[in-house]
Amino acid sequence: MENEILVKVEGVSKKFCKDLKTSLWYGLKDLFANVRGNKRERDLREKEFWAVKDINFELRRGECLGLIGHNGAGKSTLLKILNGLINPDAGQVTIRGRVGALIELGAGFNPILSGRENIYNNGAVLGFTKKEIDAKIEDIIDFSEIREFIDMPVQNYSSGMKVRLGFAVAAQMDPDVLIIDEVLAVGDLGFVLKCFKTIDAILPNTAIVFVSHNMPMVSRICNQIVLMEHGKSKFQGKDVSKAIDLYYSRFSENETNIVFDDGNVVLEKVEILNSKRHNNINQLTWGSNLEIDFLFTVKDLGESPVFILSIFDKEQRPVAMLTPSSRKDQIKIKNNSIRFLIKHNNLQLSKGIYSISISANNMKTKEPMLRINEIINFQMTSELDIWPPFLLNSQYENILD
Repeated sequence: MENEILVKVEGVSKKFCKDLKTSLWYGLKDLFANVRGNKRERDLREKEFWAVKDINFELRRGECLGLIGHNGAGKSTLLKILNGLINPDAGQVTIRGRVGALIELGAGFNPILSGRENIYNNGAVLGFTKKEIDAKIEDIIDFSEIREFIDMPVQNYSSGMKVRLGFAVAAQMDPDVLIIDEVLAVGDLGFVLKCFKTIDAILPNTAIVFVSHNMPMVSRICNQIVLMEHGKSKFQGKDVSKAIDLYYSRFSENETNIVFDDGNVVLEKVEILNSKRHNNINQLTWGSNLEIDFLFTVKDLGESPVFILSIFDKEQRPVAMLTPSSRKDQIKIKNNSIRFLIKHNNLQLSKGIYSISISANNMKTKEPMLRINEIINFQMTSELDIWPPFLLNSQYENILD
């Protein structure tokens, strides 16, 4: 049935204990309490916390649910509950049909068996007969692109090879429910694109739960979304773009992270001009100008240092560097202070959260004097969600008469 509900999550909660010894003691007490019918729907005890708290949603065939949130939000715990690896302390999960899961690197694989043997093992767990697996195994091997290594023990596979085999098995076995965690981030771009093409093909007959920190990926395939924070649902619905904006806005300015400091240059103030503040973060629209006001105090310097600014994405990967300052910029020292404005016009970074790091080096010797990571964060807003870090402004001209 096209609108058949395949996944139903009702008031699911899961608690954990921060201390192993206390956790074992609580587990023993709960074991005896369960004999008397205790359903463990209780308040938190000392050292306990809610990893997942009162999560509810329904997922029908043909729908893809994006599960997003920062590290520690409870996404992985919820996935393990959905996959049956752990039981909830409260609530109920109902899943109909075959479940294909890719929630941890190499999960479900026996490391001492070959890739081919693991395909048969996984197929058997999903309820397929040997004859049915025989009919699919060549397609699985071809999709994984590791035919040369398919008879090698999985423990010798690289992380990328495990992802290839894991996704090939999960997707090619025609699951009713497909659960995909962040593991796709390990694969190369070509394979990831092939995975999404496969997801597009199987989605009409499948319900998919997709977990990722890559918001363009989420917006690409998900038609509903749950934003989790500290185990709870902060936003839930079909407005995927709104949830993604809320996810980005949860980034707040971090405390400065001083990597190196010789004591001669001190950052006193940094401010992004011509930006608007939303949820404690600077927002710039695509194509606007980046203007940053800096104030430093210095000592024992005859001339201004060389200032170098680098831009990093939210995964702390460097995406750009602004041209370093030089003597021609004539940055002056006055009353042991340096103040300057750096500008970059028509900023074309794609939608997302970015941070800025700064270095100050001696103008003559180039020796480092100061390095601070994440001095300030800013959010780029745009109508388009794309994977690459830059969305370059272009013109299209028709050359046919």
